[in-house]
Amino acid sequence: MKKILKATAALLAAISASCTSYEIDMPENPAPPAEGPEVPVNVIYEANPRFFGEDGCLGKLTARVPAISEMGCDILWVMPVCTPGELKAIGSPYCIRDFKQINPRYGTMADFKALVAAAHAQGMKVVLDWIANHTSWDNPWITSHPDRYKKDGAGNIVSPDNWPDVAQLDYNNPATAEAMEDAMTYWVTEGGVDGFRCDFAEGVPHEFWAKVIADLRAARPGLIMIAEASDYSFYDDGFDMIYDWNSSRAISAAFQGGKASEVVTEAADALAKVPEGKSILRYVFNHDVAAENSIDRMYGSVDAIPAAYVLAAMFNGTPMIYSSMDVEGLSGRLSFFDYRTLDFSAKLTAEYRAVNDAFIRSAEVRRGELAGYSTSSVVCFTRSIPGRSMLVAVNTTGSDQTLKTPIELAGTEMTDLISGHTLTLPVTLTLGAYGYVIYMN
Repeated sequence: MKKILKATAALLAAISASCTSYEIDMPENPAPPAEGPEVPVNVIYEANPRFFGEDGCLGKLTARVPAISEMGCDILWVMPVCTPGELKAIGSPYCIRDFKQINPRYGTMADFKALVAAAHAQGMKVVLDWIANHTSWDNPWITSHPDRYKKDGAGNIVSPDNWPDVAQLDYNNPATAEAMEDAMTYWVTEGGVDGFRCDFAEGVPHEFWAKVIADLRAARPGLIMIAEASDYSFYDDGFDMIYDWNSSRAISAAFQGGKASEVVTEAADALAKVPEGKSILRYVFNHDVAAENSIDRMYGSVDAIPAAYVLAAMFNGTPMIYSSMDVEGLSGRLSFFDYRTLDFSAKLTAEYRAVNDAFIRSAEVRRGELAGYSTSSVVCFTRSIPGRSMLVAVNTTGSDQTLKTPIELAGTEMTDLISGHTLTLPVTLTLGAYGYVIYMN
């Protein structure tokens, strides 16, 4: 009997010691597991070199790089830098005469390399706008390699639909793909770029994209590839990102008196189709949208643009700022053909920095469940993971608006990611004209 008691006591002591050790190893408040797939934290700045000066555009853009980085942007998309054509041309930078030469009004190859080096010094990647679908009519290929172009029944080289200033390439000829891949490789090896934004990607066969992306990544792992396309099949070619064409339309509609809730619905639908590890581009303006719309009216007022950007940024796509959004008082349509010097705003730079910082800081919570609480005038949604939430509310009107705080968050202490202040959320929130809040706990 004594032996049994001693054995039992020893067993109890061992269990007690084991439990004590287990309790010491456990953290007092274990972090809740993250939900959902990884979400993007990159921010793109689309730079039109022609908006940085009448001449020497690349050098002036280079001088702006620290401010662009300070804005929270870590990918610099540079619109086409190659020599544009003159024959039948209308001034478009997407009409390329020489794929391996810099537009002399922009500067030199040395200037371009200096731009890339400046961006890299800030921890940024550089993505070059690339045009694989067509060339200018005075591109040397027209005479030296006419077999690289599509022709009509009479043997004449043709233009793409609606673009008479350019000549359509023919990828049924393997030599076309080889020459285009050679030109893209040049900008990776000689120009030092970190990727490409591929103009009118849908005009070029998937087979070309799949091969060139695989080949370029073999030489430069991690190459960033963005397709100007809305078809999700481009992810299969190796593209990292496609366009959410409808993002700016849905956001603009809300600021024009449409349903605020549609902004959340559109984003949720678009994002649901994005494969894990890929992203979708969301924006207020890109160069096309700014050229086709009066930028001071598309969102009701030029003062509304930062608020609209919050709605482009705070979902789970990759947000983009177009050079001109960080300029005060612009109006009308902004042709991207024009050379002009924009006066960039320190105030707007700081405001976009705050929004981008909120986007980056909220990455873990943005992986959580999405819920909409919009009113007729305020876009409102939450993201939640166990123990943590984020609340975003944006007033789409030029007058004060009040909305009820989601009941589960009323009385909760949260941090204002824009100001950095902490507050206890009241039962109702009042937002000033085109005002917005981004709260997180």
